[in-house]
Amino acid sequence: MTIATVEEGVAPTEVDELHRTQGYSRSMIVFLHGVPETADIWNDVRGRIDRPSTALRLPGFGCPRPDGFGATKDDYVAWILGEFDRIDAPIDLVGHDWGAGFTYRLATAFGDRLRSWVADVGNIVHPDYTWHAFAQLWQTPGEGEAFFAGQEAAPVADRAAGYEGLGVPAAGALEMANAGDAVMASCILDLYRSATPNAHATWGPWSPTRAPGLIIHPSGDPFSDEAMANEVASALGARFEVLQEAGHFWPYQSPGEAVEILEAFWASLD
Repeated sequence: MTIATVEEGVAPTEVDELHRTQGYSRSMIVFLHGVPETADIWNDVRGRIDRPSTALRLPGFGCPRPDGFGATKDDYVAWILGEFDRIDAPIDLVGHDWGAGFTYRLATAFGDRLRSWVADVGNIVHPDYTWHAFAQLWQTPGEGEAFFAGQEAAPVADRAAGYEGLGVPAAGALEMANAGDAVMASCILDLYRSATPNAHATWGPWSPTRAPGLIIHPSGDPFSDEAMANEVASALGARFEVLQEAGHFWPYQSPGEAVEILEAFWASLD
């Protein structure tokens, strides 16, 4: 099941089907994936949750990039808000990686649209954050294009091996490798180049969010910084919890443990 992209806005979506079959006596969980992923990263997590949910497919990530779509960080936030308009229920938002970045923006600037929010990599919206080496490469004109040209030319098995080296299980690594294409690459480049020197520079400063929030720090995530993430949680008035023995790609790596944390958080709000 998929969510329609901007280009496919008139097509029935998973949200429409849930409206028809289940109604909205409960909140709707909305999952946002990151880079270089698709909404499929959430399949194992969603399969363990007995609540209505949808995983949005961000434009260009396993689906078309609509004509004229700029793929900047603010373009994605605007697109997500448009998808929120299709959901006639309180929204529990969960974001990973860049999906987390969008979650922080939505929670701070559009908090009235949410019942709650959960996100990882809290450090990426810290005022002192410096982008990781991959991001800096992608933000450099010419070098970013060359990186993705090399990725596209590499066999899928080699690309999958790279993701496995980051801790992604074999099936998930192959899924990610197969999804990577020139469309996704163009969106990644435009997205990262819209976020210099960091996201806080244009989206900050932070204050406590209207909706209750939770920041998750996977203990083995090389792209997260526990101290910075904890400081961001304090600034946003959010809870903070460590997901033990999990890496950056925790929706693939530790779905069961993650669901325990998510369910406990949502239960505290019911």
